[in-house]
Amino acid sequence: MLEIWGRNPLQGKVEISGAKNSALVLMAGSLLCPEDCRLSNVPDLVDIRRMIQILTALGAKISKTGNTLDINVREINPTQAPYDLVSQLRASFFAIGALLARFGVVRIPLPGGCAIGARPVELHVKGLQAMGAKVFIDSGIVHAHVQGNKSRLQGAKIYLDYPSVGATETLIMAATLAEGETIIENAAQEPEIVDLANFCCAMGAKIRGAGTNQVIISGVESLHSVDYPVISDRIEAGTFLVAGAITHSEISVCSVVPEHLVPVIAKLEAIGCQVVAESNNCLKLIPGELKATDIETLPYPGFPTDMQAQFMALLSVSEGHSLITETVFENRLRHVAELQRMGANIRVKGNHAMIQGVPALSGAPVMATDLRASAALVLAGLAAQGKTIVRGLHHLDRGYENLEAKLRGLGAKIQRINQKI
Repeated sequence: MLEIWGRNPLQGKVEISGAKNSALVLMAGSLLCPEDCRLSNVPDLVDIRRMIQILTALGAKISKTGNTLDINVREINPTQAPYDLVSQLRASFFAIGALLARFGVVRIPLPGGCAIGARPVELHVKGLQAMGAKVFIDSGIVHAHVQGNKSRLQGAKIYLDYPSVGATETLIMAATLAEGETIIENAAQEPEIVDLANFCCAMGAKIRGAGTNQVIISGVESLHSVDYPVISDRIEAGTFLVAGAITHSEISVCSVVPEHLVPVIAKLEAIGCQVVAESNNCLKLIPGELKATDIETLPYPGFPTDMQAQFMALLSVSEGHSLITETVFENRLRHVAELQRMGANIRVKGNHAMIQGVPALSGAPVMATDLRASAALVLAGLAAQGKTIVRGLHHLDRGYENLEAKLRGLGAKIQRINQKI
């Protein structure tokens, strides 16, 4: 658990780690290449360790030096992904596209991950079927193989009913080694999609349009080795910007891509803060009088659902009435009850959270319900009067590298207590 003593101002500079959601999919993408791949700026997180275990179970040889992974996937068995690991990590399912493209066959369990709502795999399956794969699910295992006398997937025109990040990533990977051209319409536009496309192109893939709603992939016969850095984590960066705002502190957040944070910065400024560029990769948060605003989560480039909980903590101590509407995941308001324990005035109706700002929160024992909720409770603890105890750190450790150490470096009074069983 974490013990947090609130109402301590922060100051200084924090370096943002590599993006978890990008690193995980690039690790899956390494399966496309029979030669060695090196990934740098990989965060040291529970989810990354799980993905290493999954790739190792498939036959990969992986060595880790600091934040660099050297990955060798020459000898892979595409049908032995272990259920006990895949069930804990949703991103591991995205390996289906890479494995099917390279080997023509794959067997992988249905995925797990945070319990924040339905994240169906139908879009992945429909897209792979359009590319000539036979796909069926039996006893919780997805089986897929290239049909007929074809040895490779076939290029296709695919329309996604929803701009799913995972489905877009799966189909980009599948299309890199397919025969012919694949066009993905209504594709997700997140920075992590662009990072995957850049990674694949660095290995010799032919992809254009990543970051727009139409991605065009011209299949190639094989890919080659690469040394590639993971982009910085825009959600971690946004979380630290909110930490400055909620504690009325001027801090600098560095190793970021400011263009990835446009909707977050816009809402911070609407709430009363200033965010100014200090350099190409550093942003300074200048606090102000906090006031209410409304937020609706949307696919990128809209406001990210992964920042909704953190902003709810901030709006809980912002003057006036705010409304947060969650449109992406139906179970992503479970942190409300824990914020209420700390004195937040929040009412929930359906996917709407109505927030009346209060002068201050009070420290309390709280339980994290998912990854981003855990960050929101830490932020609330930084702003609260007295001591807050946050339990459920297995969620936090899935997505934030050294969060308490980075906060201590800014002056926060926070420590991890290892409970005895």
